[in-house]
Amino acid sequence: MIELTDNAVDAVRTALIGAGDRAEGLRIVVEAGGCAGLQYRMGLEKDERPGDLVLEQGGIRLYLDALTQRHIGGLVVDFIDGVEQSGFVFDNPNAASRCSCGKSFC
Repeated sequence: MIELTDNAVDAVRTALIGAGDRAEGLRIVVEAGGCAGLQYRMGLEKDERPGDLVLEQGGIRLYLDALTQRHIGGLVVDFIDGVEQSGFVFDNPNAASRCSCGKSFC
């Protein structure tokens, strides 16, 4: 359903260590917004919510709500740290198009 690259796993693991006991995993959300219609939002999460699908990859717990699940089949999340761009990058085979920043799609 979703794949985190090794770089993404390392970045999330670092964030979780920094959060201490305030977070157990990563929530990925697709919501209305952005310049292309839908956007990704991510954040550290302590507990699952009713209706969540909880996956684990590379020792990272992922929380996905029902709406998000419909939009991310085959999603690959990477983390890049470069001169021109740093941060999480999303490669979603379900996206008909996406904006230039890569955080918004339709």
